[in-house]
Amino acid sequence: MKVVILAGGFGTRISEESHLKPKPMIEIGGSPILWHIMKYYSSFGFNEFIICCGYKGYVIKEYFADYYLHRSDITFDFANNNDIIIHNNVAEPWKVTVVDTGLNTQTGGRIKRIQKYIGSDTFLMTYGDGVSNIDLPALIEQHKGSGKTVTLSAIQPSGRFGVLDIDDSDETVVGFREKAQEEGGWVNAGFMVMEPEIFGYIENDMTILEREPLERLSFEGNLGVYKHYDFWQCMDTQRDRDSLESLWSKRKAAWKVWRG
Repeated sequence: MKVVILAGGFGTRISEESHLKPKPMIEIGGSPILWHIMKYYSSFGFNEFIICCGYKGYVIKEYFADYYLHRSDITFDFANNNDIIIHNNVAEPWKVTVVDTGLNTQTGGRIKRIQKYIGSDTFLMTYGDGVSNIDLPALIEQHKGSGKTVTLSAIQPSGRFGVLDIDDSDETVVGFREKAQEEGGWVNAGFMVMEPEIFGYIENDMTILEREPLERLSFEGNLGVYKHYDFWQCMDTQRDRDSLESLWSKRKAAWKVWRG
């Protein structure tokens, strides 16, 4: 199953670093948060990635083009025909397709643009700025059993995000609200499973996934939800980044489920 990662936004709320690089390339523990997300999916056996780029997308392309340089010890032997010797070769079992989905394209439009790389297969989708210890096999199993076009994951944060109204009888999203007004509101945490029918709900580059397509699916009773009660954190601001860095340095990063 392929994993689509949205990595094209401007990241204006973390401009301290995003003026130099796209937000998914901001580092935690010396590696881009994009790498952390991919390592998490890979730990469950999902190794084929489609990265939707936009703002400063060349930084992401160059990172993967020089992946060995970033992840390995290297000797440059200028006295011996300029030989390059790679030590401790770090090889990931990944196939990574990096797609320029446009500078100003909205989230839905970015997904529409990678349709040819998905074909008729079910796929996973997430945002390039959030980490979690979500149970991916359980999410996928629920999605497959539900018959929904999309299943998104939901968490209960402090209250600064838009809220999902959920019908607990069959785990279906039935509406959206802009702001959380009470304790216990559920919000979209990303980490979605999508059927290829989603492409038919996206009109063009200006379509915002979280509005028309998901709202229409919820109206149709065709948007499922997987409730996640454990760790999730997005990297919206420098404060968020510092919090994630602290967790990593203290070896308390709940999303680090891989060895090494």
